Amino acid sequence: ARRPGELGEDTLYLRSCRAHSVVPASCFLRQGSAPELSLRHRGLGPQGAWALAHALTSNPYVKRLDLRDNGLCGAGAEALAGALSKTRSICDVDLSENRLGAEGARAICAALVVSPAVQRVQLAGNGLEEQAAQYLAELLLAHTGLKSLDLSYNQLNDQAGLTELNVRWNHLRGPGAIAFARGLEANIFLRVLDISYNGCGDSGASAVGEALKTNNVLEELYMSNNRISEAGALNLGLGLRVNQTLRILADIQVNREFDDLASSVKVILPGLCIKTAARRVEYKKELLAIFRPSE
Repeated sequence: ARRPGELGEDTLYLRSCRAHSVVPASCFLRQGSAPELSLRHRGLGPQGAWALAHALTSNPYVKRLDLRDNGLCGAGAEALAGALSKTRSICDVDLSENRLGAEGARAICAALVVSPAVQRVQLAGNGLEEQAAQYLAELLLAHTGLKSLDLSYNQLNDQAGLTELNVRWNHLRGPGAIAFARGLEANIFLRVLDISYNGCGDSGASAVGEALKTNNVLEELYMSNNRISEAGALNLGLGLRVNQTLRILADIQVNREFDDLASSVKVILPGLCIKTAARRVEYKKELLAIFRPSE
């Protein structure tokens, strides 16, 4: 008789193992119906990952998946990405020490973007460098439900942080635009963001303004053709009262209230460039001062 939590002999996992010519992990058979599946240090490799991925796709029990140190590499990450993009049960994933590299990071990040259930991800010690930073930045912007991301013991140096994301001509509008904007609050990579030609509107602009209050990384922001009225621009400006890093804010609508306010104070931080869509006026000096309270 099987013990509680054990899977039967004729399971999808066993069939997948046979199909991929890999030895089944006995601990999966013991834990397959448990909420936590720990397979760390099992040497699964890419083929083992494929077998496991097929089983996870139809497994509604596993909440936490621990695959630390299994030599998954990029190919194994691609296999698991397919499962992560389909499952609605897994909320905690540990893929540390698997030599994922840039391709593995690309696959996992793409899967997590469409996996709102996942809230905690560990990618420590995977040799992630500058190329992987782009995928990670996109993940942080798109997955606003992500609560914890461990990137320790990688090679994400200062250069990896100098990342530019161009999402012009997409369909960011309404709740999606607000969620995307809120992702800026957790951004640790992006220096340049272009979200022009979307449909952010005033609500999206206000959300960006809120994000700018806590974001301390972004330096250039382009928002032309987003249906932002003067009211939205003013709400966006409120974020600049607190933000300390933004140097360029381009292509926003202004009205006289905004313009008069911009001209009234010229004290703090010369060098900020704001281009307005209304008259294409380029303010090259001191504009940021108007949004920041005096010391």
